[in-house]
Amino acid sequence: MIGISAIAIALLLLMYLAYRGISLLILAPVLAVLVALVSVDTPLLASYTQVFMGAAGDFIVRYFPLFLLGAVFGKLMEDSGSAEVLASAIVERLGDTRAILAVVLSCAVMTYGGVSLFVVAFAVYPIAAALFRQANLPKRLIPGTIALGAFTFTMTALPGTPAIQNAIPMPYFGTSPFAAPGLGILTGLVMLGLGQVWLSRRARQARVAGEGYGRHQDDAPPATHLRERASGEGFDLAEVTARESASDLPPLPLALLPIVLVIALNLLFTAVVIPAMDTGYLAEPTYGATSIESVRGVWSVIAALVIAIVVIIATNLKRLEDLTTTLDSGANASLLPIFNTASLVGFGSVIASLAAFEAISLWVTSVGGDNPLISLAIAVNLLAGMTGSASGGMSIALATLGDTYLAMGQAAGIAPELMHRVTAVATGGLDALPHNGAVITLLSICGLTHRQAYLDIAVVAVLIPVLSLVFLITLGSLVGSF
Repeated sequence: MIGISAIAIALLLLMYLAYRGISLLILAPVLAVLVALVSVDTPLLASYTQVFMGAAGDFIVRYFPLFLLGAVFGKLMEDSGSAEVLASAIVERLGDTRAILAVVLSCAVMTYGGVSLFVVAFAVYPIAAALFRQANLPKRLIPGTIALGAFTFTMTALPGTPAIQNAIPMPYFGTSPFAAPGLGILTGLVMLGLGQVWLSRRARQARVAGEGYGRHQDDAPPATHLRERASGEGFDLAEVTARESASDLPPLPLALLPIVLVIALNLLFTAVVIPAMDTGYLAEPTYGATSIESVRGVWSVIAALVIAIVVIIATNLKRLEDLTTTLDSGANASLLPIFNTASLVGFGSVIASLAAFEAISLWVTSVGGDNPLISLAIAVNLLAGMTGSASGGMSIALATLGDTYLAMGQAAGIAPELMHRVTAVATGGLDALPHNGAVITLLSICGLTHRQAYLDIAVVAVLIPVLSLVFLITLGSLVGSF
């Protein structure tokens, strides 16, 4: 009983102290050591050096290329102006009468193509501010609108997304980034549709109440392009577009090319190139005594991102004022996310090594009865909520119970592809609670508080993804994976 209480307290402290801003690099190992300290017959130093660091190191070894390449790709898209061009093009084509949908799709296109959601938030916010001001929509709806496009269906549901949430399940289930594509697309459409309905309803209520954009200090982040200053200086959207056309931004087809390449090459390597390769050598101890099913998905994303990065550099060399600085910034930006997530994985591994965790795992895996999808969804969602991290919660759940869930799924006749998609979608619910780092950053970029804007984030990034997860499990249980 003491061990279970210690685990519960540690998880609550992790959630609360992370919300208070304490670094997970310090918080996770300290709490892991404290839990080991109060547990009976648990060697303290060995729990840190052998269990915590072993699990954290294994995660870094397995996923560092994805974090590194994803961050570099996003930075190149940002510095070349490609991210801004894509967002501007979608906004201009849909116009201010469809301002919410325009911003959502701008975020969705970039995140589905591999651009970091943080880069997307910085790139899209100034455009959204100008558009919402022109359409006379409340500024408080901007964070929820960006969250719908960047935090939800493109991160977890759509097949082929290079998001880390879609990559982590692959080695555990032997799947590819395109696992359960039909179910993923339908679930993504549910998230998009319900989120759009909610935000449109909120916009109508604001219009009826006579609430406009509101008076706000021009708090857009520093930038080099005119669009970021549009909301503060009263530029008409068309005027801003005309002025930008004379600046050194890439044309739309060139800006879109890297994203198309990431998606198309990901599919090509997954379905054609890698299956045609002779990979029997993977069974040798030198290469980890593994199989192609365990690494195919990771290899596909790596290859697609490398080629897309080379194409961005080659086609935008003159626009990248300091390529070395851009590459360094992208590489450096990958370090904190992967070490934060690895620390959470180490924390989860220490928890899983405790005797008390056996009782917790028995309870978790028994939830849902004969359907392990329900148990898997609950475990991943709860851990993502407690850690404030989609990838962290998923990693803890799979590192501790991944083999168990795979065996349960096989016994129940559930396809690994469906297990993959449920796991990915389950990360995108409770992870967006108020202490989530992406939520806090988004509100900071927009210059708004939780009280002003979190309700809409909660609906589109927490409630609706959970409802979509229920839809996915129900449909998948009825028809299987497709």
